[in-house]
Amino acid sequence: MATIRKEARKKRVKTDHDAWMTLDGGFAKRNCTVLDLSSGGARIKVHDAAPVKGKMHLAFSKDVRKITRCRLVWRDESIIGVEFMVAV
Repeated sequence: MATIRKEARKKRVKTDHDAWMTLDGGFAKRNCTVLDLSSGGARIKVHDAAPVKGKMHLAFSKDVRKITRCRLVWRDESIIGVEFMVAV
């Protein structure tokens, strides 16, 4: 029987950095806080009660011209986990 090796979890860096998510094709901008960060994703506290779904863009400054594409991986009330998406 083959053994499946669990992929090693990427190193996370704790942070308390303000960020902004853009949703709905970039028309809705929401304030959020990045709680921790890794090379593959982030754990984020969402300040708005409206649900976050599917894909979004994350900006680490109010100037949302430089964004990181993300997809929702998990949710626990106001905390979400996102995976960074790379263009192929």
